[in-house]
Formats: sequence, structure tokens, C-alpha cells
Amino acid sequence: MVAEVLIETSVKNLNKTFDYQIPVELLDKIKIGTRVNVPFGNQKNLEDGIVIGIKEKSEYKVKNIASIQKEQIKDEYIKLAKWMGNRYFCNTADCLRLMLPPGRTTKNVNNRVKERTITIYNLNNFKDEKNIENILNDKKIIRTEKQKNVIEFLMNNNDVTMEDITLFTDAKKSTIDTLIKKEIIIKKEINEFRNPFLHKVKEKTKDLKLTDEQQIAINSIDVNSNNEYLIYGVTGSGKTEIYMQLIEKMLKENKSSIVLVPEISLTPQTIDRFIGRFSEENIAVLHSKLSIGERYDEWNKIKDGRAKIIIGARSAIFAPCSNLGMIIIDEEHDESYQSESNPRYDALEVAEFLKDEFNIPLILGSATPDMKTFYKAKNNKIKLLTLTKRANESTLPDVKIIDLRNELAHNNKSMISFKLKEEIEKNLHDKKQTILFFNRRGFSSFLMCKDCGHTFKCKRCNITLTYHKNENILKCHYCGYEEKVPRICPKCNSTNISYVGAGTQKLEEEVKTMFKNATTIRMDVDTVSKKNSHEEILNKFKNENIDILIGTQMVVKGHHFPNVTLVGAIFADTDLNIGDFRASERTFQTLTQVSGRAGREKDKGRVIIQTFNPENYAIEFAKTQNFDLFYNTEIEIRKQLKYPPFCDIIVIGLSSKNNEQLKIASKKIHSYLKNRVINEKFGLLLYSPVPCPINKIKDRYRMRIIIKCIYDDRVHDLLSDSLDEFQKLKLDKENRISIQINPNNMM
Repeated sequence: MVAEVLIETSVKNLNKTFDYQIPVELLDKIKIGTRVNVPFGNQKNLEDGIVIGIKEKSEYKVKNIASIQKEQIKDEYIKLAKWMGNRYFCNTADCLRLMLPPGRTTKNVNNRVKERTITIYNLNNFKDEKNIENILNDKKIIRTEKQKNVIEFLMNNNDVTMEDITLFTDAKKSTIDTLIKKEIIIKKEINEFRNPFLHKVKEKTKDLKLTDEQQIAINSIDVNSNNEYLIYGVTGSGKTEIYMQLIEKMLKENKSSIVLVPEISLTPQTIDRFIGRFSEENIAVLHSKLSIGERYDEWNKIKDGRAKIIIGARSAIFAPCSNLGMIIIDEEHDESYQSESNPRYDALEVAEFLKDEFNIPLILGSATPDMKTFYKAKNNKIKLLTLTKRANESTLPDVKIIDLRNELAHNNKSMISFKLKEEIEKNLHDKKQTILFFNRRGFSSFLMCKDCGHTFKCKRCNITLTYHKNENILKCHYCGYEEKVPRICPKCNSTNISYVGAGTQKLEEEVKTMFKNATTIRMDVDTVSKKNSHEEILNKFKNENIDILIGTQMVVKGHHFPNVTLVGAIFADTDLNIGDFRASERTFQTLTQVSGRAGREKDKGRVIIQTFNPENYAIEFAKTQNFDLFYNTEIEIRKQLKYPPFCDIIVIGLSSKNNEQLKIASKKIHSYLKNRVINEKFGLLLYSPVPCPINKIKDRYRMRIIIKCIYDDRVHDLLSDSLDEFQKLKLDKENRISIQINPNNMM
């Protein structure tokens, strides 16, 4: 028998199978999905590969498979990887890596994550207690009191560690080794599970009483179908309770459920709610803040069927579930569900593939759905389930829009408007909590020389460096480059350097100055770098009743703080200026979500939105959290301008360390596409290559070619051919090309 093996490599021209003979001794062990070691070419070391097909014989003279590895990938995921490779224009092997245990794809075997083991000790299996008593009384066998103490301890305790024995008997390792030699004690190695829930305080909860709308939603979902549902509910309408009661149905049928949440900061709160409802043993969590060892153990917990509820960020969609019964994607509109690195997959699209492959329902949830998703729901391609009221009968907050132009006219140059200051003071007096949202971290946006206008940019990226006052350094938020704050302008030698703009650090400083007796805490990328830091900040804010939480988008979605009655959006215009057709949609989503943090219990919530563009429809509709009105306005604009969902936008990205070579390659690919489009009469809009909005990141110059079209198989083949054409240019390895369909990030 011959195996068709895919070599685990990102090299484009090796994205194909190679035939290998299956040795007789491995015939019963090798099947589709088996990970193997094979000789490849003239290389001395063996290569990792995955069997994706088996046939009787090969037309070539083939080598033998050398050995097999522990990991196994299910047939359905082999099929998924092939689909992803085709859909996202990448190597199938790159997609298959996503389906392997964390830490197992490195070529260096010594660096691969291994099971953590622990040594345990037990008494040997004597026939009855009388034999043990005889041994204890036999002075030729038991010569010391400590040996006797060890045996008596093990008579009453099983599976104990060396530390346990020495602690309770005061015996030394030499005593235990002696008893092992006499075959009175046996020791063995067992796997030790790295538990990410150890630090959590578990509070058991029960199913909540559903509102009529929640009950209708649950009754409308057919858990035995492959239908797709959108739960569209206002903030605080109880979508999570619906998820949990649906999952309870899955557990009764011994089926697994995957729950995706968009950000790490959401994960702790979601996990707390699920642990409170279901047993910890039934839950596994997968996200990047876990150590690789913890992720590896969680992965195996899922694979072995010990965990039936999988909670995680984007990559958790590839969890090796046994008997998968349902996929839930919370805050489905969030852009983090699209991967920005190779393979550039969309978790929602992957979920739709798995929905059909496993014949299971897909549940999407959001208070501010993605325009494409809501369009599909309005056109009956997805079943729409609507929740119009908050689950605990609390009302939506009162929202007031502050025109910052008027603040400047009244000489208020602070980031805090007069009205917001007044409301914060009221909250402090009433012992209520406040959230201040500002989606820009750091102290100042950039440094500028006032004499010549020079701005200090990253040496690796064409972007200004952000000033961080606490560390007194300039940072690039794209590549991580840092440098000390300069005292002299390198262009004109002036010392007249000033800080321009603001970030969460500066806001925090201003708040502390303005409200001297208030307690504050800040949550942004700079404060959550350590493990569990998200959870620690959120718990501290909630449990210690800190007055003011200052944060970026991390504080926007999903959090439930009973004592928060005031939310302030410092500059609501941030997303309006990103140069993306989704700018208005993102602004509405962000403002609606952050407004939803206020007044989630009995006390009425208040929201202050500060903006220089109060007349913008996204801001105006966010005031009333009226998504339907926003959707109807935005969808007409999209229709007129031919933006998604009425067409697809394809971005061909090219990058290189050599800017001149990049320009030549971009022109050649554009010329190739243009000739094909004209000669073969493609109905699409092809734009000329231009530099990306941020035209240099990590020392790589960047250009892009944009195509507007209805994406189909014919367009797919054209794009695939353009990748082959790029390879024919025979540029050096530093030149790269990528293709994304409807990317969330147009920068």
C-alpha cells in the first residue's frame, strides 16, 4: 500500500502530495490523518508529513515511511484543510498545522511540548492485609521505624507523591528506594494536567428564568439541523443564557459545543459563567494567554472527550472535538475572527464549513451584527431571532452627545467635557462606578518638532511612534520597536519638541488630577501583558469597587458590572478616520457596545459620547442604539457604492524589503490581470497598484491591488493563476504576495 503524504512546509511549489510505501509493520497503524516522518529529497533529517490519501500502488519508485507520530487528524479536518488551502490561497500543510496540538509543529523534536509527568507511589498488590501485617512484623524485611511508617501511610493512601510521603512520615528518599528494591512499594509515572482554572473562584449557579423572547429563541433553534441562526439582541438581553441552555441540551445528548469569543479579555468572564453553570471538568479553554503547555493539555482534554464545552478565541474553531453538536460565535461582528497571518482564514467561514460537514447548527450572536450577516438574515439565508429587551428588565441607558467644538469654544481643552465631569462627580458622590473608553493607548499619539514639523517615526514602519510616559519611551504599535525620547530634533537640531494627541495613559493622568480622591485602573495592551492580567484587572475593578475604569476596546464588549452606571466615550471619531468603507459600521458598533456597559441592573445608566462630528449618522443612531435604522441607512450607501454585501472586495497584497523591486512586481501582476480581464471579458473592477495606507511595516514596503467583483470559481482561478505568475517572476525570497477576500483590515 502507498500513502499520499503532504510535507509540512510553507514552500508554495511543495503544496502537493508525495507517494511513500507503507512498511508491512505499519500497515495497520497508518490511515488518512496519520502524522508521519519521511525521508525527503537529499536531506539527512526526516521531514514531518501527514497522510491525506492511501492507494494500492504508485507509478513512481518510492521510499518507505520511516515512522509514525502520535498525532492523528480526523478525515473531516483533512477535508477542511484542503478547502481552506483553496479558499485562502495557502498551503494545505499550513492549514493542517492549525489542527495539531499546540507546540507540536516545530521541527526540533526536543523543543516540542510534552506531557508533564508526575511520579506516584503505592503498595505492591499483596493478596490480603495479613501479608502486609506479616511484612510489617518481619524485622528481617522492615529494619527501621521509618520504613514501617511509610508502609502504614500507604496502607491508607493511594497514588501519593514523594513529597506527600516525606511530609507525613519524615522518611527520606533512600528509605523509599529501599522499599522499592524489596518490591514492597511500586512507583509509576502518570500525566499531570496543567489546569488553567486553578486560580478561579467557583460559584455554582443554576439556569435563569428565561424571558418570553429568550424562550422563543431557544424553541426556534433546531439542534438536530445544520441551520444557521443569528440571535440579534440589545446589549444585556441575555444571549449568553440562551447559549448555556442550548449547550445543556447538547450535554444531555453527549455532544460537544464550541463557543467562540472575540477577545482574550472576554474569555475570563465567559469562563466564570460557564464554570458556575457546568462542572470544571467538562470545560476546556483555548486562547493565547495560556502557556503552550496549558494549551497542549487542554487540547488533549478535548481530544480525549473529557471536555464537552470548548471556549476560546478564533483558533478554538479547530479544537478536536468528539461528537461535535453545535458551534456558537458570540459578538460575531468582531474583526478579530479574521486571521491577519498566514493562513488568513475567517473563523465564521470555517464554522459554516464545519456546520455542513458535521450537520450541526451554527449560532451567531450580536447586538450589532456584521452588515453582511444581517443582510443574509434579512434575505432569509440565516434565521433571525430578535431580543428587544434586557433580560433583567433594566432599561437601556440615556445617551447624550457632546459636541467637542463647543467645548473648545468655551476654552475647555481637557479630554473631559464639562458634562462628563459633572456626571463623574455625581457617580463618585453616589458610590457608583464609571467606565471611560478611549481607543488609543499610550500618553501621546506622537512627538513633533514645532520648528520644522518633523515627526518621529518608527525606523521599521512608516508610522509615527507613540509616547509612553510611564516608561518614558517611544513605541511602535505595529512592530514593537522602541527608542528613548529624543531631546533634539534630528532634522533642524531644535529642542522645541512637543507631545501631540493623547492616549489612555494621558487620560488616566488627567482623571487623577481632576478627581484626586477617585480610585482608577487602566486596561489596555500595555497593562495586560502578563498572564491572567485581564482577569485580575476586571476582578479588581468589580470586587474592590474602584471608581473609574479607563480602557481601550478591551472594555467595550460583553462585560457585566452591576455598579457601573456611567460610560464616557472620550473621542468617538477615532474609527471614523481609518480610511475604510466599514468606518461608520465600526463606529456604530463600538459606541453601541460600550454604551451597553451602563445601567445593566436596577440603576438607570447614562452615557456621554464626545465627538467633533455629532451630525454623523453612525453617532446619531448609536445614541438610541437603533441598529435597524443604522442598517437601513448604511445598506443603501453600500448598494450605491457597490461595497459588500453587494460585491466582494479582493485585496492582492505585495511586500518586499526592496521598494523598487516591489513596484516592478506590482506592475507586472497588474498588467497580467488587466490583460486577462480584457481578453476574457471578466465583469470586475480592477484598480491600479498603490502603496498601502501604512506603506511600510517591519522593514517591508507594502503595495496592494484592489478588485471589486462577485467572487466565483472563475475569479478564483484568475487569482490562483496570478499567484503562479508571481512565482514565474523569480524574485528573491523577500518578495511576498497574499490574497484576501473581504478582509476586515484594509490598512
